Amino acid sequence: MHNDGHPSGSWYAETAAIRLPDLPAPEGAVRTGVCVVGAGFTGLGAALALARAGVPVLVLEQASVGSGASGRNGGQVHPGHRQEAEWLEARVGRDVTRRLWDMAEAGRAHLAGLVADVAPEAGYRPGLVTARHRPGGEAEDARHLEHLARAYDYPHLSLLSREALAEELGTDVYHGGFRDDGGGHLHSLNLALGLARAVLAAGGVICEGAPALSWSRRGGGIEVATPTARITCDRLVLTGDGYLTAIAGAARDRVMPINNFVLVTEPLGARADRILRSGAAAADTRFVVNYFRKTDDGRLLFGGGETYRQTYPADLAGYVRRSLLKIYPDLADVGITHAWGGSVGVTLNRTPLVAAPAPGVTLAAGYSGQGVMLAPYVGHLLGREAAGDRAAVEALDSLRRLPAPAFPGGRWLRRPLTIAGLTWYALRDRL
Repeated sequence: MHNDGHPSGSWYAETAAIRLPDLPAPEGAVRTGVCVVGAGFTGLGAALALARAGVPVLVLEQASVGSGASGRNGGQVHPGHRQEAEWLEARVGRDVTRRLWDMAEAGRAHLAGLVADVAPEAGYRPGLVTARHRPGGEAEDARHLEHLARAYDYPHLSLLSREALAEELGTDVYHGGFRDDGGGHLHSLNLALGLARAVLAAGGVICEGAPALSWSRRGGGIEVATPTARITCDRLVLTGDGYLTAIAGAARDRVMPINNFVLVTEPLGARADRILRSGAAAADTRFVVNYFRKTDDGRLLFGGGETYRQTYPADLAGYVRRSLLKIYPDLADVGITHAWGGSVGVTLNRTPLVAAPAPGVTLAAGYSGQGVMLAPYVGHLLGREAAGDRAAVEALDSLRRLPAPAFPGGRWLRRPLTIAGLTWYALRDRL
């Protein structure tokens, strides 16, 4: 038996609609074509592409399918990249930025296909609202929306006045924003479980309770060690985002785990009709983002607050509830039924890390909060690349061109230095 990895208090785990068969750890000597480490969105996306291409694939998961960030997040689908197009243009140029944007749009379409094809239980709902937490910024928002419509053919954004935003959200604490009809929200654990179900149906193998301890070259192949087996493969795909282990080597210096926390309220009854009236999800512009959406039974799922150390607050529900009540003070009498935390992998530039640590070894992590939309598609591309698809190689090359510096301070000082920097930005939210 092994720890299933799903956090205590997870609404996702309690309401998951898909049950997988037993997925025992491997034993002894095992041969496969591609070994994938991590059964989250990236790893399962890669495994599904490989299995459907007829390539033997085995996924090693140290806990349970979707028990990392893929099954703990806010479920929000954010189109594009975490950094805005203008930021990317200044660093990699308009042409590469356009390829990155087109790749993200392909990822958005890919996600829609996955929900329809393998995980209808994920229950995708359209609409995503961005709310400004400070006054001003209307002109900047307008320029950004016009730039995306003109330069990137993205017509799904519309400005919201302060009054229109208050009507949509059911709170007047924000100062306007915009709506993205290309975004939305879903039940993220059901998406992960649906992906795993499809991998198994296509002939792939998934092993739970099977941490990958190390890998090494053996002749012309790669050998991956677990506590109970040695997996020999031709190629290795490393995933894990904020749960990357030492097997990722130096790549860990470029991805930092940050803890984020989520609660779910009891059903709101009639009050649910006044919050997020259109059924969209919402996120604000704070450095430590507040994000929220309604569930199908009229609860509010709300994420807020981060910690940069390895410990969690003693009272998770109370910790997140403080942020909730700053936005919805009239929910002070509403009970909290679920609360949990998890780690998300962030990079210094908040752009995904896609790397090749060694010949035949690929890695993807550091989605920096954008993983629901990007990770399944990046995984798909990694799988297609491992299967020999040149188009996938070219698409991934655009991500590999993104600057991905290591966090300053090296292995021992990077965390205290990063904590100091992130804490400063978090303090600015309160000024």
